[in-house]
Amino acid sequence: MARQLSFDWPTGVALGPDDFFVAEPNAQAFAMLEAPESWPDRKLVITGPDGCGKSHLARIFQNRTGGDLLDASALQDTMPRASTIIVEDMETLPAASEEAMFHLHNHLHNTDGTLLMTAATPPSRWPIALPDLASRMQATTIAQISNPDDALLQALIMKLFADRQISPQPDLARYLATRIERSYAAAADIVQRLDEQALARGRKLNKRLAAELLDNPS
Repeated sequence: MARQLSFDWPTGVALGPDDFFVAEPNAQAFAMLEAPESWPDRKLVITGPDGCGKSHLARIFQNRTGGDLLDASALQDTMPRASTIIVEDMETLPAASEEAMFHLHNHLHNTDGTLLMTAATPPSRWPIALPDLASRMQATTIAQISNPDDALLQALIMKLFADRQISPQPDLARYLATRIERSYAAAADIVQRLDEQALARGRKLNKRLAAELLDNPS
């Protein structure tokens, strides 16, 4: 069972299965990756806000299945050999790549392959012009990751500090979690600002510095 947490941050973030913290907001998505054979038509899309862990789950699934991981914005009309395909950020699929995605979907369907996709929004909101592709995407089962609860927000804050090689007292995470917006973006923002201000001022990273930043957000 995965224990900790990692999100979609571009650098310095652990992405192994043991770095993922399972809590109520992401439990359904995590559990569904354990049994792809149960997905209707063997396809699934994980949706959720930026930073919620979609890319981490995609990499866990890739490592587990040996699948190919593709970026929707760079999708090419070349049929992959793997029977499991992960396509990230489907809302960024270019119009010129819609035919390629349509053929990829049909190929996996006809060969009993598995298709995992990630996106910030559900398929009904993707800007897909090709009607046949749009209908197939909208028929995909959705596993939604919601905004973090208190436990997940505290775990995220501690993980983001750890990714910066910072080990604050756990009470700092509890303090911050009750005073910031309950979102992945807000957690990333306060951790970055605290790190920058502690370095710039030569201060200890603690609740006193956090209080100053929260009282003066600019």
